[in-house]
Amino acid sequence: MSKRQTPPEQSELALSPTTARVLHLGAEIQSGPPDEIEFLHTVLCQVGLPRKRTVERRFERNNGKASLLITAGEMYNKGKWEELFVPYGTRPRLALFHISTEALRRNSRTIAIGRTISEFMRRLNISQNGPSREAFRAQMNALCACEMKLGYGTRNLNTRPVDEFDAWTADLAKDSTIELSEKFWLELKENAVPLDPRALEGLQHSALALDIYTWLAHRLHRVRINGERLTWANLRMQFGQEYTDDKNFKKAFLIALRQVSVVYPEARLEQVRTGLKLISSPPPIARPTLIAFQKTGTSIP
Repeated sequence: MSKRQTPPEQSELALSPTTARVLHLGAEIQSGPPDEIEFLHTVLCQVGLPRKRTVERRFERNNGKASLLITAGEMYNKGKWEELFVPYGTRPRLALFHISTEALRRNSRTIAIGRTISEFMRRLNISQNGPSREAFRAQMNALCACEMKLGYGTRNLNTRPVDEFDAWTADLAKDSTIELSEKFWLELKENAVPLDPRALEGLQHSALALDIYTWLAHRLHRVRINGERLTWANLRMQFGQEYTDDKNFKKAFLIALRQVSVVYPEARLEQVRTGLKLISSPPPIARPTLIAFQKTGTSIP
């Protein structure tokens, strides 16, 4: 072995925990279909929540015909109404994946979320230290109190995702629950995109990577046979509101896209001078896998 070569075991040790997790789960994905499937509403696959905290109490994101307008809500606590923020970052996204999936899997808009906040965080694979628990509780309150307007073309859905939230009270004899609003629940049953939970786990460190993955899961198998080109201006309009300039956005997007490509190996894209070319690709969850889940009695759209 030459001096310039690095032994495999040293190369593996040099990987960051995040990179190692992405590579491990990418290899697992290539080995076969998942044991379970997760879901998210089709509009939320195209236009995600903010990735950073916003000063404003309203946030809008658009992508072609799809649009999300989310307004911060209020929550009654200790005798007064508290103004909350617009939910942002990875945690409300992970919660939405889980809540949407459990509702479809159980064919019920009432979802058990554990006797304690730590139990629910374990289900989402989130660290349960003290500061993390309080930050997660704040994000869950914000998610459950917010109002959403989902638009696609001429269709509009004006709703809150959650009607009722039993927020891990002192009574630990039973699970706390979230009850989805009937509008959101019925819309979800008709318009849910199947996702690979191993990919979501691999990308859970990055809200941008999660957004790119869910977008491609929804989009790539709908691409025309000759492919579709998107400019960096188009992509920044959809994904880059949190970035101050084009250069920073492009760099962050390409880093996240490389990670997404590992956990969505069937995705076909080409970087061109002005942006990206999308090439028709199989979805991350193949139709035979969906049919197999239907045969087991799992409720899926």
